[in-house]
Amino acid sequence: MNNIESTVISSRIRLARNLADYPFPNRLRGVRQAKEIIRIVSGAMSRIGEFKLYYMDEIEDSVAMSLRDDHLISDELAANKKFGAALIDEGDIGDGVTDKISVMINEEDHLREQYIVRGLNLNTAYLRLSERDDALSRMVRFAFDSKLGYLTACPTNLGTGLRASVMLFLPGLTRMNKMGKLFREISRLGHTVRGVYGEGSAAEGYMYQISNEVTLGVTEDYILSEVQKAVLGVVTMETKARRELVSEDYIGVKDECRRAYGILTHCEKISYKEFLKLISDVKLGAALGFVDIEDAALIDGLIASLRPSNLSLLSDTALTAAERDVLRAEKCRAALGGPG
Repeated sequence: MNNIESTVISSRIRLARNLADYPFPNRLRGVRQAKEIIRIVSGAMSRIGEFKLYYMDEIEDSVAMSLRDDHLISDELAANKKFGAALIDEGDIGDGVTDKISVMINEEDHLREQYIVRGLNLNTAYLRLSERDDALSRMVRFAFDSKLGYLTACPTNLGTGLRASVMLFLPGLTRMNKMGKLFREISRLGHTVRGVYGEGSAAEGYMYQISNEVTLGVTEDYILSEVQKAVLGVVTMETKARRELVSEDYIGVKDECRRAYGILTHCEKISYKEFLKLISDVKLGAALGFVDIEDAALIDGLIASLRPSNLSLLSDTALTAAERDVLRAEKCRAALGGPG
């Protein structure tokens, strides 16, 4: 796998929108208004594509957690049992990129439209989401000002309402203690580095998000171009950091990566915390040529599918933590080519 494939996990485009005739979600006058917004938006979206509607006050906590873990809804929406809902449409468009589309309703804004694609595909994701946003805007009236652009609950989203994010795998920079330098450089460029689940969250398995901070006074094309440029710069930094890591302790790093692969292909039970640490080492080993795995998507898919929330959905009955650990080990061995 090349440097970009081994570093970039996914790209996400998010558009913040509000309906012109309703107050922002934190000012809604009761459940009736919230339900009206859900009805209007879901009705319009049904004419654009096939979306499944999830009411936050009706779905089980395990389903909400799974949607959250897959980045289709936020913690804030999952907790908004009174007003929140989500429209989800997932499908394979046939060109090797798996789309994940979601529309969060009554989160911080009336609408948070999202499109997530694998790899570094910001422009592709934006064009596809923009098509749906344009179609939606012909059926509902968005809150828009000729000078300020799209009006949003938080001033940091004014203007385009566009947040372009890229999820990155950065073991080299992390282990070589260079994340502080990266944070400063990204901030200087007008972007931000966050954890796996956005603002306030921690990094998980060497994974971080880079996204734009400025949405007002710039164009969508400018935002996409600048984030893309920043990400390519980080890929270069990460590649250099991995080389330094290996040059300092070639045998030690190689041994660590191969030991991780050995454990994951032979374990009988494993917690998600241990799995995440080991699979991150395996992914690093694959990038460095120490482990024979060519497809980074295989590892990224495992990380998502073997989370506790997603494992629980695979069974018809509730699983204990111990039962999940056994099932996780079984599926991990199967995916990585270990014994049955």
